[in-house]
Amino acid sequence: MPLLHLSLPPPPHRRLLVGAPRRRLLRHSRVCVRAAAAEAEAYGILPFPPERAAHHGELAAAAAAVERACHLCIDVKRTLLLGDKRILEKNDQTPVTVADFGVQALLSLELQQSFPSIPLVAEEDSASLRSFNADDNGSNVLVESISSAVAEKVSNADSLLTHDDVLRAIDRGGKNAVSFDSKPATYWVLDPIDGTKGFLGGDDALYVVGLALVVNGEVVAGVMGCPNWANDNIASRKEDGAAARPDCGILMIAHVGCGTWSRHLSIEIGQFTTAQDTWHRCLVDSCSFVHMARFCIPDSQTWDMIPLSVLFNPTMDESNPRDENEILLLSVYCGSLCKYLTVASGRASVFVLRARTKNLKSWDHAVGVICVQEAGGQISDWTGKPLDLAADLTGRRDIYPSGGVLVTNGALHGKLVEMISANHK
Repeated sequence: MPLLHLSLPPPPHRRLLVGAPRRRLLRHSRVCVRAAAAEAEAYGILPFPPERAAHHGELAAAAAAVERACHLCIDVKRTLLLGDKRILEKNDQTPVTVADFGVQALLSLELQQSFPSIPLVAEEDSASLRSFNADDNGSNVLVESISSAVAEKVSNADSLLTHDDVLRAIDRGGKNAVSFDSKPATYWVLDPIDGTKGFLGGDDALYVVGLALVVNGEVVAGVMGCPNWANDNIASRKEDGAAARPDCGILMIAHVGCGTWSRHLSIEIGQFTTAQDTWHRCLVDSCSFVHMARFCIPDSQTWDMIPLSVLFNPTMDESNPRDENEILLLSVYCGSLCKYLTVASGRASVFVLRARTKNLKSWDHAVGVICVQEAGGQISDWTGKPLDLAADLTGRRDIYPSGGVLVTNGALHGKLVEMISANHK
């Protein structure tokens, strides 16, 4: 067994939601036993049987939790982003919101309830929340907003939850919560919202809730939820209101040896179907010519930062035929995980990312790796080596890809590694 040093005590089994510091009770409707059992049964039905999947139970629980998290995001975007008290700036100047912290707290609580012995590696911690200025009444408005959002979506709704429970749940995934040694380990990797700038943009841009299970250095299962994924085209839609519509939103799951699958997000939590044909198998595209491929790059990078720019000019006009010196560059507004989702679903052939620093964050890639691989694709650094999730021996928070990350449909991978290696300085 790997050595794990957990610095946070487990939350109490019974929880009380109070307003800090007045400890004001917030009441919530109880979920009847029959409804909870029906939900558990529905989520026990994945598109493959338990005997084929060693981590069937973990994946089923993860899918249920991520879908709840997606609905939290939808509700937060609709009702809470009304003022600057709902948004913070982290030290790296990326925006963080009620939804980021709420998703991390919610998934931490859900996963700890089902699998208390599996630790969590995640992006956020509560330090900035605890130091947030109180209002005139002495209340931490941001913490109250996060607690309310979590309480509305947590599956054990008949239990009671304190603000301290929510902050402790966030910190369960923080950088000081767990320390690994060099031995193999089992743990969750969570990006609560990948593409937060898109989430805040108010234009229904794509963002992803991403959760992966890592065992012995390999990603064995994962879930991505994308509330604004348009099921008829890749373009984000601009309509009044930020809530997902029935034709929008996707839940993608993957398990080693069982493939990658997707279905629409449920319109509301608790509205489930047990028909297995609601899941659809995801496969990468079959493009085998580089100039015919559809490429994605990070929103913060330009094509001339990619070594392939020496060989190919980009175009964003899909209607015109391309010659052998031109590639199609897709515009997908979001963080890295949505690009993985785009390749896994066959809407793009390639995602190329240049590593500007020595390290990248594991949560920006872990779940994308399993989803693309099980859809038939391939992932490596720019030298062709697989991403090493265990390279950060104690924290499992960083990866160190040489040059950058290359995600492809598999058919193009060898060719692109050769081209990138030959032109990367």
